[in-house]
This record gives sequence, C-alpha cells and structure tokens, in this order.
Amino acid sequence: MDRRQRPALLIIDMVKDNFDEGKHLPITPFARKIIDPINNLIGVFRNEKWPIVFSTDAFRKEDLIFTGRMKPHSLAGTEGAEVIEDFDRRPEDLWLPKPRFSAFFGTDLAPRLKKDKVTLCAVAGIATNVCVLTTVMDAICFNFQAVLLEDCSASWSEEIHGQTVNVYRRSPLYPLLRVCSSIELAADLGVSAPEQRRA
Repeated sequence: MDRRQRPALLIIDMVKDNFDEGKHLPITPFARKIIDPINNLIGVFRNEKWPIVFSTDAFRKEDLIFTGRMKPHSLAGTEGAEVIEDFDRRPEDLWLPKPRFSAFFGTDLAPRLKKDKVTLCAVAGIATNVCVLTTVMDAICFNFQAVLLEDCSASWSEEIHGQTVNVYRRSPLYPLLRVCSSIELAADLGVSAPEQRRA
C-alpha cells in the first residue's frame, strides 16, 4: 500500500440498540470484543489527524427493510440509534446517520471525503457481511481504495465473519480492496501500530 495514502476510519453501526443486553442479539458479544481494537486504531488516526467517521443506521419504522424478518431497530432520532459511549469520540469526529446499510447510501460521505483529500477508507464495525461489506464495496464504487479491518469488525457468529473476510481476502480487486488487521494497516501506512490497551 502506498504510504502517501490519506485514510479515513469509518466505524459502522456501533449503536446502543446493537449493544442492548435485554435484546439478546447474537451479534452483541462479538461486537463488544471489537470496541478495544477500534479504540486503539482511533488513537492512531487521531495522532495522524486523519478523519474518523461514525456512520450509524437511522431507519424509519415504515422502511421496506422491516417488512421481512428484520425487526425495527436503530430508528432515526431514538437513543438506540446513537453511538455507544465506549469510544474515544471527540467533537471533531463526524457522526453521519445513514438510511440504509452502506455509509455512502443517501449521505454526503463521498464528497466530504473527497474534499478532505481522502484516498482510502478503512472500515470497521458491524456486521462484517452486511453494513461493513456494503460500505467497503461502495467505497470502491466511489473511487476510494478500501480496507476491511478483520480485527475491528464482527458479525453474529465467528463463522460468518471468517467466511466473509476469507472471500474478500482473495478478491480480484486486490490491492484496491484489501482485508487486513489494524496492525497491518498501520504498518502499511508507515505509522506506529495501535497501542494494545483497554479503552
């Protein structure tokens, strides 16, 4: 990877509804495990003054996606659609609610990143095989390089997460689309590895 890249860190759907223990969601324990690695990477991006974006579901109860198996959650304007408080989040970080799965769909993320001269999107969060993946693919569609961060993303089972990253590890889009760890990303960008500490 070219060390002259200017990356942005996109953190997807780490919202209160997905961490509500009362809902007994299969993804919650896996999502909790990636909080610390994401916070560690946030520290790297903050030190380098690279953009940090929290992109979160902001659905409407009447949305088409809730006419199938999926139950209403992360509704726009509700507390459940807010970013969890476990992150080192600062006022300068962008919080960008989204109406569908990808951080690019129905938002002004692409022009914001272009204006900030971003060339690479490093994508973290949940779920690996849905919102993280669609954001990675849309980053390519908007002419950014993209990294799926395997140690900073999670799904509702380790098997699904592993299958997803393994499929895209062999993508014909490589190296425009890469799967790697946060440690490998830092090395590729020529900066110190994320400090392995608790948030």
